[in-house]
Amino acid sequence: MTGLWGVRPRWRTDVLGEFFCPGCGGDRNYRRQHGRRWLRLLGTPVLPLGGVARSVQCTSCRGRYGTEALEQLTSVRLGAMLRDAQYTIALAALAAGGTAGRSGREAACAVIREAGFEDCGEAQVLAALAALSGHGGGEPLDVDVEGGGLAVELHAALEPLAPHLAVQGRERLLTLGAVVALADGRYLPQERAALAVVGRCLRLTARQVDQLLEAATRAPR
Repeated sequence: MTGLWGVRPRWRTDVLGEFFCPGCGGDRNYRRQHGRRWLRLLGTPVLPLGGVARSVQCTSCRGRYGTEALEQLTSVRLGAMLRDAQYTIALAALAAGGTAGRSGREAACAVIREAGFEDCGEAQVLAALAALSGHGGGEPLDVDVEGGGLAVELHAALEPLAPHLAVQGRERLLTLGAVVALADGRYLPQERAALAVVGRCLRLTARQVDQLLEAATRAPR
C-alpha cells in the first residue's frame, strides 16, 4: 500500500492444523484461510473488492502458500506410514515363504524391529500374521489372493505412501521384502508373486521389480 490509498486482502481463518511448511522445512501449525481484497484508506478497509484464492499460512514463519501445500505429508505422518509399510511387507514376505523356517522368522523380526517396533518378537509376528491372514501354520500362503487380509493390508499401507517417496525409497522397501524371502533360500513362486504385489503397490515397473529381486540374490547377507 502506498500513500493514502491501497489494496490489501483481509483474511478469515477456516481451519487450523499441522502441515509440512515449505519455508521452514519442517512440521508446523497452519491456518487455512479465505479472504477478500479491500480498498483501504489510511489502512482502514472502506470498499470490498474481489475475493482471493484460499491459502495456507504458517504460524511460525508467516509464509503464505497455496492449499496444495497440505498434500505434503508431515514428517510424523510420513514416519508412521513408513513403519507400517515395512511391517506389512515383512509379514507378507514371511507368509508367502511359510513360517516354518527359523531364518525367515528371524529376518522378518529384524526388518520389523528396524522399522521401529523394537519389542516385536517371533510370537507377536506369528500372532499378527494369523490375525491378518487366518494362516496359523508353517506352510507358504498365497498373498496374491484378491480380498485376502494381507493383500488388502499391502494395498492400504503402500499405495497412499508411494507418491511421497523417491524411487530409491520405494526400491528399498521392496528390497527389505526380498531379504525376508531369501532368508531361507531361493525365492519360492509364492514369494515372487507377493513381492510383485509389493512392487505394483509401490509404483515400480515389472522390470524394476525383477532387477531388484535379482540384485538382492547377489547381496551379502
